[in-house]
Amino acid sequence: MKLSFGFGDGVQEVELPEKNLIATLKANEMEHERRGADAVRYALANPIGKGLLRDEVKPGEKIVIVTSDISRPLPSYDVIPAVLDELSAAGIPDEDITVVFGLGSHRKQTEEEMRHLVGDEVYDRVKCIDSDVDDCINMGETENGTPLDITRSVAEADIRICLGNIEFHYFAGYSGGAKAIMPGVSTPAAIQANHSRMVSQDACAGKLEGNPVRADIEEAGAKVGIDYIVNAVLDEHKHIVYAVAGDVVEAHRVGCAYLDKMYRVEIPERADIVIVSQGGAPKDANLYQTQKALDNSKHAVKKGGTIILIGSCKEGLGSARFEEWLTTAPTAHSMIERIEENFQLGGHKAAAIAMVLENASIDLVSDMDDDFVRSIFLNPQPSAQKALDEAFEKYGSDATVIAMPFGGATLPIAKGNN
Repeated sequence: MKLSFGFGDGVQEVELPEKNLIATLKANEMEHERRGADAVRYALANPIGKGLLRDEVKPGEKIVIVTSDISRPLPSYDVIPAVLDELSAAGIPDEDITVVFGLGSHRKQTEEEMRHLVGDEVYDRVKCIDSDVDDCINMGETENGTPLDITRSVAEADIRICLGNIEFHYFAGYSGGAKAIMPGVSTPAAIQANHSRMVSQDACAGKLEGNPVRADIEEAGAKVGIDYIVNAVLDEHKHIVYAVAGDVVEAHRVGCAYLDKMYRVEIPERADIVIVSQGGAPKDANLYQTQKALDNSKHAVKKGGTIILIGSCKEGLGSARFEEWLTTAPTAHSMIERIEENFQLGGHKAAAIAMVLENASIDLVSDMDDDFVRSIFLNPQPSAQKALDEAFEKYGSDATVIAMPFGGATLPIAKGNN
């Protein structure tokens, strides 16, 4: 049988006997009642844990809408118009509304990128700006000492409305909710303090309760003050299929439960070989982004197995700090020791790759130079088929295989967690 995996703007195909394939992990079959802007408007008309947005605000208040930057898949142009309609119904003039793109640790955006994210109508209607790490206000700190240094435009607002998409996050459990504030509009120092808890075993994808990273994020959100959220769940093609609105925790939890129904996939057992892709462009432009699929795949592979990671990575590694960690480490394990001693943003993803290497080999099918791939502790392969053929030679003709064509979205859960 033949399987296809997104690779940049093209595909990588593999052929294997059907008897070896345990599962191809894709979204669970679901009928979505609403999509796109319709789903958003329905969520706003049926809020969770709050009243209608129009009843939660009043004229004279300065409103800020925090939304995702260009590196995130949220289609803000499908969300913000409905939010603005609610604010207009409350009598809020456009000049009292500011859209802030939460950059987190990412670069500033161009005007064209901001216009693309929200659409021409919104961009021309209300003020749209990037968060600014050089202009922040301290609003205290969490119990764990994470500083609440928040970009001024958000800190000084009377009402904070946070947008986002909900997907699995490899150490915060899920994206969305208060992540628009921490790390969205926080400083690098604050983000590092929060993310340093990623080394905890409880900081993993699909886990909310007892997750120290998520707990710190939500404490930050509570102390800064989030008045309302609108969060979306996206399908594999990054289109909205469900949305929630209302309380930052209650609504978020309902959205997470819906995501679980779509993408939390039970597998009968872990496999000798896992073939995984982000699904192609733009999510596999660099290894920094492709790592998301790798981290989910670790839940599907046996100890001592092989992960075949498919990602173009035509832009290289995607982060200077990430690159420094990978290219200067004497061994893969040394990056785990380093992150425990001195957490650094960017380095955290290098350490996450090292954590996977503790239990499995990683073959990388990419556009990067073979010698460079070897230097960062991965095994370069010219094609997914060649990688699979070599894996069968290693594990034998009865080796088991799990395919994850949208690895960044699907979270494998082995029966008995074996």
